[in-house]
Amino acid sequence: MSGRIIGISGPTVSIDLPGLKLYERVVVGHARLMGEVVRLEQERAIVQVYESTRGLGVGEPVAGTGTQLTVRLGPGLLGTMFDGLQRPLEAMRQSQGPFIQPGGAYSLSGNAQVLRFLPARKAGDEAQAGECLGFVEEGPFRHAVLAPGAGRILSIVDGEFAGDEAIACLEDGGRVFAHHEWPVRLPRPYRRKLSRFEPLVTGQRCIDFLFPLARGGSAIFPGGFGTGKTLLEQSIAKFAEVDIVVYVGCGERGNEMAEMLDDFSTLADPWSGRPLMSRTIVVVNTSNMPVAAREASIYTAVTMAEYYRDMGYNVLLLADSLSRWAEALREISSALEEMPGEEGYPTYLGSRMAEFFARAGVVETLDGRTGSLTLLLSISPPGGDFTEPVTQACMRNTGAFFMLDTTLAHRRHFPAINWFQSFSLYEQEVAAHFDQSLGAGWSALRNKTRALLQREESLREVAEIVGTEGLQDADRLLMRTAENIRRHFLAQNAYTDDAFSTPAQTFEKIRGMVEAHEDASRRLAKGGGACA
Repeated sequence: MSGRIIGISGPTVSIDLPGLKLYERVVVGHARLMGEVVRLEQERAIVQVYESTRGLGVGEPVAGTGTQLTVRLGPGLLGTMFDGLQRPLEAMRQSQGPFIQPGGAYSLSGNAQVLRFLPARKAGDEAQAGECLGFVEEGPFRHAVLAPGAGRILSIVDGEFAGDEAIACLEDGGRVFAHHEWPVRLPRPYRRKLSRFEPLVTGQRCIDFLFPLARGGSAIFPGGFGTGKTLLEQSIAKFAEVDIVVYVGCGERGNEMAEMLDDFSTLADPWSGRPLMSRTIVVVNTSNMPVAAREASIYTAVTMAEYYRDMGYNVLLLADSLSRWAEALREISSALEEMPGEEGYPTYLGSRMAEFFARAGVVETLDGRTGSLTLLLSISPPGGDFTEPVTQACMRNTGAFFMLDTTLAHRRHFPAINWFQSFSLYEQEVAAHFDQSLGAGWSALRNKTRALLQREESLREVAEIVGTEGLQDADRLLMRTAENIRRHFLAQNAYTDDAFSTPAQTFEKIRGMVEAHEDASRRLAKGGGACA
C-alpha cells in the first residue's frame, strides 16, 4: 500500500494514502523517513515525521507498514544507549558516523548474539498463554520467555542459540522467540495491581528520611534553572536500590548526557558491586534531535521498563525532563492546528499525563511474579513558576512531590529540596517498614526533626529583628542544632563519599544530632550555662 506526499509543514506531512489507521507507522519519501499517523481526514492523512524533513518534496512516495511504533523487547537492552525510536546510537555511530543520517533506520533484529536458554518445560508438554517456557541468561539477569498462546511444545532449545533463532516450536506451527515487538503506547498486561508500599532507598537522606519514595510509586521534582534537577536525578540513578534503571534524557543538553554516560561507564552499583551500566538502559533524545521522536521517547522507555517489571524486577524510570516532553507535545499540537489549552499546551495534556503515571505500580505479572515500576520525573517550569500547567497536571497524579528551591540552591545547599513545601503520600507505610527493620524510633526521629526545623524557621524571623544575641539560650541552641541538621544531614555533596547514605547510616546520623540537642537542652535547663 503506497501513496504520495501532498503537503509539508515542518515535521508535519499531509499524504494521500487511503486505508491507514491512527498511530500507524509509515515510511515517508525517497529518504525513507520514519513517521506516524496522527490524524485521519476524509481525503488525506496527517503524518508526524520523527526525523528532519529538510529536502523532502511534494509528490514523493509514502508507504504504510501496517504496524504501530513498536520496541523490540528481549536480551541485549541492558547497557545500551538508544534514541527515542529505540535505535542503538553506538551501533549507528559505527556504521554512519557521529551524525544520524536521514532515514537512518537501524533494526535490532539483526542481532546474532549467542545466548543461553534454560528450559522450564520439555517437548510434549502443554503450554498455556503467558506460561514461562524457560529463561535466557544475560549476565546476572534472567529473561523469562512466555508462551504467546496455548499449544503443545514440539521442540525446545536447551543451551546456546543465536539471538534470532526460535527457542521453541509448537505443534500448530507457531514459533517462540526470545525477542518480541510491543507497541509503545499500549501498556503491557498483568494480572492485577498490588497496594504494597515497600521503601525505595535512593541514598538521599532528605528523601529517604523526610519524604520517602515507595517502590511502584511516582514522584516529581520541579525546579527552576540551576536548582540541581539533573544532578539529583543522576545521583538517584546511580544509588537507588533497584534491579534495573531506565534513564531518559528528554530534550536535555548533549553535554549533560555525555557527562552522565562518562560517570556511569566508570562507577559500580553500590548494592551489587557490578558496573553501573550493566543494570542501566539509556534513552537519549537531546534538544537538537527531532521533536516528534522526543514525544515518543518516554513511551519507548516506559515500555522497556514494563518488560523488566513483568519478569519480577524492581525497575526505576527517570525522565529528565517531562517539561521538554510536554513542549514537544505542544509543538506537535500546534502544527496540527488543534485547539490550544492553557499556555498553548493541548487540552488533553492532563489526560496524557494521567495515562503515563498510571503505568507505574507494583503488579502481579501474568506468570505470578511480583514486579514494580517506579517513576521519578523532573520538571523545568519556566521562571520557576509551579502554577504552570505541566507541574499542576503532574501534581494531580503523583505520590511524592520534591520541590527544588531556588533560594536553597543560591545558598549552595544541595539537594535543594524545600522541606516545608515537599510531601510524600507513602510516608506512613514506608516509615512503618523502617521502624520494623531498623528498630522503633525512625518515625519519632522524623517528627522531632521536622519540629526542630519548623521552630527554627519561626525563630529566624525573630532573630532578623532582634539579632541572635536577643534570643533566649534555648532558642539559640535550637537554631544551632537546626543549622547543623541542614548543613550536615539534609545537604549532601554529590562528588564525595557522602553522596550515598544507607538507611542505617541515615538513622544513626540524625539520631546522634537529635540526642545531642536533647542532652544539651537538659543541661541548659539544669543551669549548665548558656549556649555558646
